[in-house]
Amino acid sequence: MLRRDARKLRWSDVTPRPLWMNRRSLMTGAAALMASPALARIDAAASPYSTDIAPNSLEDITAYNNFYEFGTGKEDPARLADGLTIDPWSVVIDGLVDKPGTYDFADLVKDQPLEERIYRFRCVEAWSMVIPWIGLELAGLLNRVGVQSGAKYVAFETLVRPEEMPGQQSPFIEWPYREGLRLDEAMHPLTIMATGLYGEPMPRQNGAPIRLVVPWKYGFKSIKSIVRISLVADMPPTTWNMLQPSEYGFFANVNPTVDHPRWSQASERRVGGGLFGGREDTLMFNGYEAEVASLYAGQDLAVAY
Repeated sequence: MLRRDARKLRWSDVTPRPLWMNRRSLMTGAAALMASPALARIDAAASPYSTDIAPNSLEDITAYNNFYEFGTGKEDPARLADGLTIDPWSVVIDGLVDKPGTYDFADLVKDQPLEERIYRFRCVEAWSMVIPWIGLELAGLLNRVGVQSGAKYVAFETLVRPEEMPGQQSPFIEWPYREGLRLDEAMHPLTIMATGLYGEPMPRQNGAPIRLVVPWKYGFKSIKSIVRISLVADMPPTTWNMLQPSEYGFFANVNPTVDHPRWSQASERRVGGGLFGGREDTLMFNGYEAEVASLYAGQDLAVAY
């Protein structure tokens, strides 16, 4: 992973300011950005974890998504997510924690240090983006509520509201959408709870108001619009593993040497690179091998997929 001194890396270095300030390119309008009045503007420090690869445009990031709660088409979330109510919003934190409860979103992120992080983002369908997230380390949030000694995993659930999320009217997935991490993965400093991108609150189609981002794993692990976080002792069920266990394992680490049963993972198409261009080799752990490979020492990554 390429890095630059965080003190020298600003959005103006990688993307023209008029582009990322152009709210009209959010497709669903400026109103879709406002998670709460308290978070209408996001001030965040630059992060040493950022890549210096130029990020995708705001239009790329907000117009081409997997968010099955709004439909299976890549354009469905941008087209249909503007009706999602995101204020008020609360997150239940329960299980093996010292301070279980229902936390208001604004209170949950209050006083938590936010960082600007430009992360590579790799989808299992062999497309990728580079996204400038705004977020806080998940470890900080978990430490705030107190992780008990018996906790080994962190489980997450997405909102269920079919009247506002039309994709949930289909039985294709057993709702709510579920994901999980091993505790050491959740506590790794690369793992963040993202609350915005390009310096603005998170757009609805990208998982407003709060979502997980785990940059060395395939995108389906980075669950959106989270309403529950549970600390548990046993490996939790996860949506794609429940749906197609022969194709999607619990770990979902980016591994170019292990093909999906229906396509190769050896290369990827960078969104925005054109229909026939922008293809590149997939990197082990999505380019974060130096940071996270030690988490899986002794595991067979062809089996623990």
